[in-house]
Amino acid sequence: MNWTQVVGLFAGVCTASSLLPQLIKTIKEKKAEDISKLMLAVLMLGVATWVAYGFMRNDFPIILTNSFSFLLNVFMMVLRFKYSRKGK
Repeated sequence: MNWTQVVGLFAGVCTASSLLPQLIKTIKEKKAEDISKLMLAVLMLGVATWVAYGFMRNDFPIILTNSFSFLLNVFMMVLRFKYSRKGK
């Protein structure tokens, strides 16, 4: 692995893990109605496109970090629907 890939992985991990604090807060509070479904959908589309781009370029850091980000966004979307319907 060269330095370019190390920098790419570090940047991707930072970006992908940026959703973790929101996920943790959502899980603790069991409240997610303030999270925009449209924002999550657009973000998931963008991240999925990054994964496709990573495969096209055969770029492991892009594939790995954006796949992780996509999974976090899917989890957030599930929580968004789960906690928005609670109590209704």
